Amino acid sequence: MLIEQKHISIPELLIHLRAGDLKISDYLDTLEARFAEIEPVIFSFVPEPRRWDRVHQQAAELEAKYPTPSQRPPLFGLPVGIKDIIRVDGLPTRAGSQLPSHVLSAPESTVVTQLKEAGALILGKTITTEFAYFGPGPTRNPNNPFHTPGGSSSGSAASVAAGLVPLALGTQTIGSVNRPAGFCGIVGFKPTYNRISKENVIENSTSHDHVGVFSRDVAGAETAAQVLCADFAKRPRIKAENVTFGIPVGPYLDQADNITTRNFWDTVAVLKEHGYTIREVPAMSDFAEIVEQHKLVNERDAADYHAQFADYYDLYEAKTLQLVHDGQKHSDEALEKGRQAKVNLRTKLIALMDEHGLDSWITPGLPAAAPLGYASTGNPIMQLPWTNTGLPTLNMKSGMTENRLPLSLQLAARWNDDELLFAIGKDVEKLLIKIAN
Repeated sequence: MLIEQKHISIPELLIHLRAGDLKISDYLDTLEARFAEIEPVIFSFVPEPRRWDRVHQQAAELEAKYPTPSQRPPLFGLPVGIKDIIRVDGLPTRAGSQLPSHVLSAPESTVVTQLKEAGALILGKTITTEFAYFGPGPTRNPNNPFHTPGGSSSGSAASVAAGLVPLALGTQTIGSVNRPAGFCGIVGFKPTYNRISKENVIENSTSHDHVGVFSRDVAGAETAAQVLCADFAKRPRIKAENVTFGIPVGPYLDQADNITTRNFWDTVAVLKEHGYTIREVPAMSDFAEIVEQHKLVNERDAADYHAQFADYYDLYEAKTLQLVHDGQKHSDEALEKGRQAKVNLRTKLIALMDEHGLDSWITPGLPAAAPLGYASTGNPIMQLPWTNTGLPTLNMKSGMTENRLPLSLQLAARWNDDELLFAIGKDVEKLLIKIAN
């Protein structure tokens, strides 16, 4: 495996960077050496000439701007990978496509500006599937390079899992943050819809798109959320005896294969042993319809957005072009019906949480471990209803298959209850670390 290394959490790393007892340049030298060793195997970053010269220069400018440790911003010196549908001033945006970069040019994405203002360093653009859809890129899974890392945020997940960067941004339209996080064995956080800005991010579906983050642990994702999520108010950890999880039993849960199902119920048993209350709640009996409504809205949104690039359709991959053509068939009425269905489903799921006293839903994070080969980025079905409804989700590693591929647990909270996910997730993560390796 490529990802074995000593792990330091982002909060701990930032303490040393901000205090100055770990020089940014020294830390970048460590990453550069690892990058030279690992990146030629996993292909997680968009190639960039003189990357390290650029980043070292930005680090020097940052240190000159903030010479006093006590005045340094919260993410001082933290390198971040940016999915290549999120725009960064000075770096071309190609969105994993063959389109000329000037066609996709626009002002820097707000989320990147927020990171920079908080002191983060942009290590570079990470590989994405074409226009964040299903056309695979070159990225490999650091756990086993013969398997997909997932998508569409392939490079962001793989780069964090491989220790090339401590934090990365991705986006999710169906399962493009939580799924690759699960496949690569790291933490993926998708916020409540629009709680992290999507301004100037290339769209897949304006109705479904979320910007999310990847980290090696829950505390790292929370550190990013404190900077990026609107009005984030950190909550203290919540003891197990005060937490009730709901399992949405029915056709949704049936999407998981035997291996992931067994891991999920074994994990649930451990949580029960440690004081968590678990309730099985019938939910989403109309799951097949939910999937179709999500698909319709995604297709129509994509068709509307990509109409501006119609002169370049001959450069699109077949899967992406089919998405656009399918979306052109859907009426305005069908689109609005699909968008209303999203609201209705969210209302139903929250009502079930209220009825059964649930703090969070708990589900398998994956329907199966990362598939062999690169033709597919895997199935995002376990993320679909939570992305559809815009509810926040947090994925954590929950085990390994016999051939050492990660499995994942997923938590989903109420609308704008992102902070609760982290308050619960940090203690759940402690238990999972004991059983997941």
